[in-house]
Amino acid sequence: MTVRMLSIATELPDTTIRQEDVAEVFAEQPGMTRLGSRLVRATFRAAGVDTRHTVLPELGTLADAARQRRGDAVPSGPEGTVCPHEEGGGAAASSFVAAAEGQLLSPGTRERNRIYTENARRMFVSVARAALERAPVEAAHVTHVVTVSCTGFFAPGPDVRVAKDLGLPADVTRTHLGFMGCNAAFPALRAAATACRADPRAVVLVVCLELCTLHLHVRNDPDTVMGNALFADGAAAAVVSAREVPLAGPSLELVDFETALAPVGEDELAWSVGDEGFEMILGAYVPRIIDDHVADALAPLLRRTGETVEHVPQWAVHPGGRSILDKVQSRLGLSQEQMAPSRSVLSEAGNMSSATILFVLERILARGAPGAVAAMAFGPGLSIESALLRVLPGPADGQGE
Repeated sequence: MTVRMLSIATELPDTTIRQEDVAEVFAEQPGMTRLGSRLVRATFRAAGVDTRHTVLPELGTLADAARQRRGDAVPSGPEGTVCPHEEGGGAAASSFVAAAEGQLLSPGTRERNRIYTENARRMFVSVARAALERAPVEAAHVTHVVTVSCTGFFAPGPDVRVAKDLGLPADVTRTHLGFMGCNAAFPALRAAATACRADPRAVVLVVCLELCTLHLHVRNDPDTVMGNALFADGAAAAVVSAREVPLAGPSLELVDFETALAPVGEDELAWSVGDEGFEMILGAYVPRIIDDHVADALAPLLRRTGETVEHVPQWAVHPGGRSILDKVQSRLGLSQEQMAPSRSVLSEAGNMSSATILFVLERILARGAPGAVAAMAFGPGLSIESALLRVLPGPADGQGE
């Protein structure tokens, strides 16, 4: 039985922030020490990120103001920052910004979660709808919904919202995976594959959404600065099924999965709920831990599937940061071309936690090059999730159904 991702859809919020601009926003905030401001500029510059997206338009307006203070033109149009607030002036007042001073505030967790709920309810549904529209199945065919998020909570949850707003069957099986972090798409896809192998007629809708910028903080400590430099907002969805359906293009077979817990690093990558949003610990030791353990974590998966690192042509590595990608590339001996999908997602959209790996897989699927794909992501624990996938050609290659 061949279980496949029939489609992938991704979605980004309208407001784009450029890394060099938002670095100045954080570096110039009251309370930042001289050393802290230097750390911000150096960390943001080295993060491997050029642009990110946020559900906070006021953050985009502050970034534009910082750009203007440097004497640079404020970008406009679809490639530039979208600023629905005052053009060329200070940011409009909000719970995150003091309008007169252009100062970033630190609202409480309740307010941050309110903004999460307002945006997440809409984006979960819109990206799920897009994935369904790209797949050769109808909403009435969906048997399972798996939703994923670690950046907010509401109930009835996103699984209910997706089911109701898309008109899915009332008896659709629903699962929500919360607070698992950056590698949570893997257990979601594993659950989808398990459902499809148990019932060959199953159609599973997997939806990941993270609004990480709601949990940015103005602080001088390196962990917070690193999080501010990397994390972003985005959503992604995939339709998974073993049904024999006609496809217009290539698909991704879900071959096998593996999970591993590194023996060290539990305190180096962590995520907790604080009074002023969620608190992220992203220790400087994380890339070293991944470097030490990624090969061993992958070994059982490759052994079971009969693959080797040298013979897997395509790789989808979660872009947790440039240093993580550098360590994985060096340890596994991967080429620049193999790392290109991960690095381009990091550069153009940042680290969107659980949704990010689907952005990388979408780019690999768009290439259409047949063959094995090794995918991996890292999360609290320190946990390493991986999967072996295979790009299957579509009818245009003369091998479709």
